[in-house]
Amino acid sequence: MQTASESGHPRPVLVVDFGSQYAQLIARRVREARVYSEVIPHTATIDEIKAKDPMAIVLSGGPASVYADSAPQLDPALFDLDIPVFGICYGFQAMAQALGGTVARTGTSEYGRTDLKVVGGELHSDLPESQLVWMSHGDAVALAPGGFEVVATSAGAPIAGFENRERRLAGVQYHPEVMHTVHGQQVLSRFLHDFAGIDASWTPANIADDLVDQVRAQIGEGRAVCGLSGGVDSAVAAALVQRAIPTKCWNAFRPGSPTRCPR
Repeated sequence: MQTASESGHPRPVLVVDFGSQYAQLIARRVREARVYSEVIPHTATIDEIKAKDPMAIVLSGGPASVYADSAPQLDPALFDLDIPVFGICYGFQAMAQALGGTVARTGTSEYGRTDLKVVGGELHSDLPESQLVWMSHGDAVALAPGGFEVVATSAGAPIAGFENRERRLAGVQYHPEVMHTVHGQQVLSRFLHDFAGIDASWTPANIADDLVDQVRAQIGEGRAVCGLSGGVDSAVAAALVQRAIPTKCWNAFRPGSPTRCPR
């Protein structure tokens, strides 16, 4: 069940952004699986992550090499929080390195559509043994961390996926969030619902309900003026404010011409 945090907001799945062009897309795919998500920078501390009380964490891809001195770092303490974690591309490699595995430049880069072979595990169960995925990597996991089962492989990534079902940890070298990965959404959903145990109960309508509650709490017994520019953003904001406090707000369409919100 997707319970609320102490702030009253849904407990999120946190997408940790390591500089990926796809971080927001990953968050969108999580929401399409009917799970609430938020994107946070890789610089977020362990205490900041704990404060958000996440139901799971997804580590995004990124352009760096995990063994480079200037590469974004992943604090190994993340895995002591007993939170389900799913690594994608760079996040997969950072996860492997933080848990004692090995990442190396193998000389067999993969970019674009790639044949993936499923060799076991639960992450890809009931999916084709051979499937097309989207790869974008020059480095590869050469040795999986202890306790992890290798569940997928490709020509350029002998370890293209691994999982530790008991610890609710998993990762893949490919990008499940892009449309070119044929079964990507199924794999991401498998992690969210089966590994992390999150039910599919969240919808975008929940965001509107939360915002309405926030407006009511902020305004209280007061009144509000909502400035309208005629654009989509201000129109949506005005609609939410009107829904929250229909008798206590004024919409200002232009200077000197306020119009009271209709009931």
